[in-house]
Amino acid sequence: MASAAEQLASNLNFSTFAKAEDLKKRLWFTLAALLVYRLGTHIPLPGLNPEAYAAAFQGQSGGILGLFNMFAGGAVERMAIFALGIMPYISASIIVQLMTSVVPTLEQLKKEGEQGRKIINQYTRYGTVLLGALQAYGIAVGLESGQGIVADPGWFFRISTVLTLLGGTMFLMWLGEQITSRGIGNGISLIIFAGIAAGLPAAVAQTLELGRTGALSTLLILTVIVVAIAVIALIVFVERAQRRLLIQYPKRQVGNRMFQGDTSHLPLKLNTAGVIPAIFASSLLLLPATAAGFSGNSQLPGWATTVIAALQHGHPVYMLLYGALIAFFAFFYTAIVFNPKDTADNLKKHGGFIPGIRPGDRTAEYIDYVLTRITTVGAVYLVFVCVLPEILIARTGIPLALGGTSLLIVVSVTLDTVAQVQGHLIAQQYEGLIKKSKLRGGKRGR
Repeated sequence: MASAAEQLASNLNFSTFAKAEDLKKRLWFTLAALLVYRLGTHIPLPGLNPEAYAAAFQGQSGGILGLFNMFAGGAVERMAIFALGIMPYISASIIVQLMTSVVPTLEQLKKEGEQGRKIINQYTRYGTVLLGALQAYGIAVGLESGQGIVADPGWFFRISTVLTLLGGTMFLMWLGEQITSRGIGNGISLIIFAGIAAGLPAAVAQTLELGRTGALSTLLILTVIVVAIAVIALIVFVERAQRRLLIQYPKRQVGNRMFQGDTSHLPLKLNTAGVIPAIFASSLLLLPATAAGFSGNSQLPGWATTVIAALQHGHPVYMLLYGALIAFFAFFYTAIVFNPKDTADNLKKHGGFIPGIRPGDRTAEYIDYVLTRITTVGAVYLVFVCVLPEILIARTGIPLALGGTSLLIVVSVTLDTVAQVQGHLIAQQYEGLIKKSKLRGGKRGR
């Protein structure tokens, strides 16, 4: 089966794509949904003084607000209705997934298949509403604390801001689900991708402008370009890298005929967690800054001000925590999405085994042994790709959109999207082969 799929994939061409009507509909739907998202990032929040807010944002764009703005696709810079972005949903997903490993009821729901997954997704939506409301209220209070930003401060502004920003987040969550089901998949990832990719041209232009004015040397800009190309090449190589475990199936007899045992491979990705650790780590590090908006930075106690300052982008404490959280979530998310015990049980159920390893618990232990070691390599790779360029950006003042996290998300989501499109094309070819075989069978019957 795997060889047949690989052969079909190698035969894909433009004519195959031209015949894939369902795929074209999914692509157009995805593009239309992302266009709606981009339009929403330009609809401003009512009740603000644009000039005062622009001046306040300019002074904080290199810190936490810059990170918010990068993930929100520029909506924070314009304080648009999508300024919260999809981050409350990401944060709620982190909390719910952590609880599934601790709360027995949620752990049982996770094992109940599709029905349990629907209930867990519903809990995630409730968590999104709660976190989104808290973050939106924090933003409203933070805006009121700014000098001349809000035209008419008060509870009406706070309530309207919470409803507007929370509504924008819930709409984006729904839009991501629609892209997943009716588009080409990876809805939430594509929304984050669209936001980051939209800021890349402006980041490149800003970097070139800094070079033209002499703020950055030509050698430094060339170094950044070389580092970016090297990071992209590393991302492509590692994201496609696999550790294949040989699976052997015994000989079987059907009637009087003896069939030779088949062999296949169990592919284990070097980076099973994908871009999730970087997104989760960034999301968690943004929470303290959001919480600080409840009372305004001027009213915070001394220790809280110190913590917020230490979590500013480019600070050594921020970099250390960022790398540690990425490594933690690399292992944590891999443990959630891949269960060696279930994989070993499925192999045993279908008669498959790893040569030299006893089926059952020993197979699960061996898979876990291999997975732990390749995940260690994947975690080191993620920390290197995300943290090293961020250090370079913090030292030079290059825009955040050219950082390692943004490049990781853009390249990884692009690879996943290409794989999704290729999967639809392969399915299209399979359907064509099945129809041809039925037609030939019908002609022979006549």
